[in-house]
Amino acid sequence: MCCGDCECRPLGFLLGLPFAFLSLIVSIVGIIVWIVGLLLSCICPCCLCVTVIVELALELIKAPLHVMEWFTSQIPC
Repeated sequence: MCCGDCECRPLGFLLGLPFAFLSLIVSIVGIIVWIVGLLLSCICPCCLCVTVIVELALELIKAPLHVMEWFTSQIPC
């Protein structure tokens, strides 16, 4: 099925799917926070805390990818 030198780990992928779904919900929340933060930074660009919130929201958006990478790296085969 998979070659010995590739990073194909179907078991890790299947075990990580429920957690990826939860992180997808967190990602949707991150998108909402990102849009609100972007609007606030356009209204008041002097607020430094808004840019930190926007950066945090971008990390929340990337959460499903990080979760799946972590799960597939934890399962050896």
